[in-house]
Amino acid sequence: MVGIVGFSRDGVGYIVVVALAVCLVCSVLVASAATFLKPMQTVNAKADRRSNILEVSGLPSGPDVDVNKLFNDRIESRVVDLSTGEYATDLEAEGFDQRDAASDPEKSIKIPAREDVADIKRRAKYAEVYLVNDEQGELQTIVLPVHGYGLWSTMYGFLALKPDANTVEGLKYYEQGETPGLGAEVENPRWRAKWEGKKVYGEDGEVQLSVIKGSVGSNTPNAEYKVDGLSGATLTSRGVSNTIHYWLGANGFEPFLKKLRNGDLAAEG
Repeated sequence: MVGIVGFSRDGVGYIVVVALAVCLVCSVLVASAATFLKPMQTVNAKADRRSNILEVSGLPSGPDVDVNKLFNDRIESRVVDLSTGEYATDLEAEGFDQRDAASDPEKSIKIPAREDVADIKRRAKYAEVYLVNDEQGELQTIVLPVHGYGLWSTMYGFLALKPDANTVEGLKYYEQGETPGLGAEVENPRWRAKWEGKKVYGEDGEVQLSVIKGSVGSNTPNAEYKVDGLSGATLTSRGVSNTIHYWLGANGFEPFLKKLRNGDLAAEG
């Protein structure tokens, strides 16, 4: 019996041709589906990012909240030049992707090994920051994107600071691949709550905030700068500390926060 011209249905050639045809059809279907769904995926990713920013800043972010409306009403997105701490005048927040920029040699810098405490290798020259205003238009919270390596993965999150640019409002990791039940507890709301009210900079202006091994007690020296460690996850805890030290340090957001704290950016905001 002959199916495809020149090939017997019982022959190897027929099976190979059919298999290739099926693969081709499936490839076309998958590619078409990916192209069709990409706009929706982009919209969903943007909404998820905004929801995380609202949550870490203490604003409503549940399923009943119009995330885009609340975000647009209360939050101003700006792009900051990390080398100067100034707002970028030639870059709009809309359309800027810090993670994409970090992978582009022309838009990023290679971090010297001695400075790369967060083990991120490269960072974008610019970063997006989020200024959360209260209903009267006054600055309420500063949200900064942070990322650094833990035990198994690069952990991406947001750190929220109060208007003094020194007191923690909240910390939220939204992407990580740490060990479930151990390092993955960076997403546990109970642990995240321990960050609220902690101080970042010491009297010398250096970053003091860190995750310690064990728990912070009433007798712990300089407890205002310390957060309980994650049980059984020493390297993940160290990764969180290193992330904070890099991104709040001189090579991260420190120049921007100093200018914001001193009122040097008020006229540009």
